[in-house]
Amino acid sequence: MGTVVSFGSAPGPVARLPPARVLAIAGSDSGGGAGIQADLKTALAFGVHGMSALTAVTAQNSLGVHGVWELLPEAVVAQIRAVVADIGVDAVKTGMLSSPPIVAAVAGELAGVGVPVVVDPVGVSKHGDPLLAPEAVETVRTRLLPVATVATPNLDEVRLLTGVDVRTEADLPAAARAVLDLGPRWVLVKGGHLPGDAVDLLTDGQHSVVLRAPRHDNRHTHGTGCTLASAIASLLARGADVPDAVRAAKDYVTGAVGAGFPLGAGIGPVDHAWQRRQPPHLATRPATRG
Repeated sequence: MGTVVSFGSAPGPVARLPPARVLAIAGSDSGGGAGIQADLKTALAFGVHGMSALTAVTAQNSLGVHGVWELLPEAVVAQIRAVVADIGVDAVKTGMLSSPPIVAAVAGELAGVGVPVVVDPVGVSKHGDPLLAPEAVETVRTRLLPVATVATPNLDEVRLLTGVDVRTEADLPAAARAVLDLGPRWVLVKGGHLPGDAVDLLTDGQHSVVLRAPRHDNRHTHGTGCTLASAIASLLARGADVPDAVRAAKDYVTGAVGAGFPLGAGIGPVDHAWQRRQPPHLATRPATRG
């Protein structure tokens, strides 16, 4: 007879308050490292209830994106409305939106949602595969960014949206100003492609915070941008202000990158559960203010 392992008593019928709720509007990554899959894993890591509105299905693995099938804009809108009308939301995160009609439809729904919105203006995948149609860039500029509480572009996305080319840390303020001119309340310019420490700039035009974290010698970084934006949204949903949410999200992602693991023959994912798996003595030092 096998050994019976007890996991404790089942919870009794006590009244419980629901957790904070985050809606992720993004594409599916069949490899599980980025997209909606990363968004929901991140929500769970922060103790919030993750929900989804799927914009596209991708055939994707560690080597790249092998196919993309967009949903109809009305299907995306129906998912958003179903969640908002019944369950409600405390914050929203957008990722891959792909086409002008989907960008416009999502922006229209979010204009009246009344909760923090984190916009990750996804342009290409980790492998360099395009995830935003060229003709959709203007719609992101004029419709989506104005409804954002926080926009989180990387340097390639800054160049795509504004034409500003960031080559050194000294270029980050100009890049941030250019993105702010497009309408978000805050912008986090992610300088992860610059040499040296991973340096990001957060600003609303009045207050600025430079965030630094050690650069890990680990190529398994698939899902970094999705995870960061979802972590910010999760913390905003729980009531944090923007600077505190971004600092804590940066700490989480830094640890997740450091614990990223190989899957398949290409770029593996960050580890969304690194805090559960990693011994305390190996914990990554937190990001610091510049």
